[in-house]
Amino acid sequence: MRTNDNKTGRMKMQQLLASIGSMHTDDSKNTDAPPYDWYQPHCFNGQQMKKLSAFAAKVATSLATKFGALCQKCSEVAIVSTSEHFSAQFIGQGPTDQDEKNNKDPVNYYLPFSMGQEEPCGFVSIPPQTALMWTTQLLGDTESKEGATRPLSDLEVSLLFDIVKLIVDSLSAAAEKANFRSTSTAVMDRLPIQLKGTEEFCKITFNTKKQDSGTAPEAHILILSDKLIPLVTDAGQATGKFSEKEITNAMQNHIEKISIPITVQLASVAVTVEEALNLSPGDILVLDKKIDEPAHLLVNGKAIFRGRCAKSAGNYAIAITEPVVETTQS
Repeated sequence: MRTNDNKTGRMKMQQLLASIGSMHTDDSKNTDAPPYDWYQPHCFNGQQMKKLSAFAAKVATSLATKFGALCQKCSEVAIVSTSEHFSAQFIGQGPTDQDEKNNKDPVNYYLPFSMGQEEPCGFVSIPPQTALMWTTQLLGDTESKEGATRPLSDLEVSLLFDIVKLIVDSLSAAAEKANFRSTSTAVMDRLPIQLKGTEEFCKITFNTKKQDSGTAPEAHILILSDKLIPLVTDAGQATGKFSEKEITNAMQNHIEKISIPITVQLASVAVTVEEALNLSPGDILVLDKKIDEPAHLLVNGKAIFRGRCAKSAGNYAIAITEPVVETTQS
């Protein structure tokens, strides 16, 4: 009999510990927040990224017109993505010394551009497959295969950079507050800008497709993010700067939208572990409040309001009657 009592006591202890442990919830499952990627820059907010996407769409429209006039056929230009990157992701994309010794094709063809200044603020990056398809189609070769690579001839290189200049012209046509101009120097074997790895870039990836072609070769436009801020900033707003009031309002709006758990406490009672282990169905616990006393609403364990029990839409509810006013002792 003693053994059965010990066994029953252990079972009740396990139930009690399990109930205590179940009170802990994994808040991470209920967190409604987008993941923050520390490896990507966050120069632009959500609204500004939408404006950048709209700007990229204007570039695509202008470019489609220019490509169509150049190739004598209407070309479709579609934006694949508009994203932010640190320049460290682009460093090292050029060929290695061993590649140059083996006379391999350059990884990309580049044409830098500026905004009326000597230093370039961005560049167009053309993969070798795209470069070959563009130039051969321009020369009338419609049988160029997707994925094929070979060194471009001098004529093809000249034609390619004429095409890339059209891309820069499309940037200027789409930008109302900036004048992008291509530089006279094209680079075929390494990035045309000296980068430290910490610069923030906006990368616009697009593809082109002719009506009679099923392939859509891609190319990339990379622009220093700070050069695009005037394009996505409303008139009169300080470029990249916010007042203390704006910061305070933004923080307050964010805090006001954060969800917090509220506990309704009808009453409480203190029992010993022994008494808790001996509880069974039908037992009565005497609470520390009368049946007609108000319940408390607790936020983070602190009473904020008093209320009375009620029902709403078939669910138990609490009707708030008054706030809890703290009294300070002098």
